[in-house]
Amino acid sequence: MTYPMPTASRSLLQWTQIIYALHALSLLVGILGAATVVGSFLIGWPSIIAVIMNYIKRPEARGTWLDSHFRWQIRTFWFGALWVCLCALFVVMTLGIGIIIAWLPLGIVSLWFIYRIARGWLALQDGRPMYT
Repeated sequence: MTYPMPTASRSLLQWTQIIYALHALSLLVGILGAATVVGSFLIGWPSIIAVIMNYIKRPEARGTWLDSHFRWQIRTFWFGALWVCLCALFVVMTLGIGIIIAWLPLGIVSLWFIYRIARGWLALQDGRPMYT
C-alpha cells in the first residue's frame, strides 16, 4: 500500500524553480560565454549558489514530491564533478597527452548537464517528481 506524500509548500516549489533557473543560467553562460559548459556548471557562481540552496532547503523537502527534485539536482552536480575529476586524472596520468581524448567525455558531460537540468525542470513544471 502506498501512502500519499505530503504536499510541498508554494515557497518550496518556487525555491526549486529558482535552483533550476540558477543551474540553467550557469549552462547558458557556458554555452554563450568564453567558459565551457562543464566549467561554468561546476565552478560558476549560479550553480554553486544553487547547490548551497539545495542543501539549505533539503530537510524541508523531505517527504514531499520535491524531495526527488532536490536529489536530482544535487546528484547532477556531484556526479558531474566526479566525471570531470576522472577526466582530469586521466589527463594528468597520461602526462597531458590524454587531453586529446578527454574532450569527448567532457563534451558528453556537458550534454548530460543540459539534459538533466532540462528534464528536471520540465518535470517540475508538470508537477511530477523525478525518479532517482
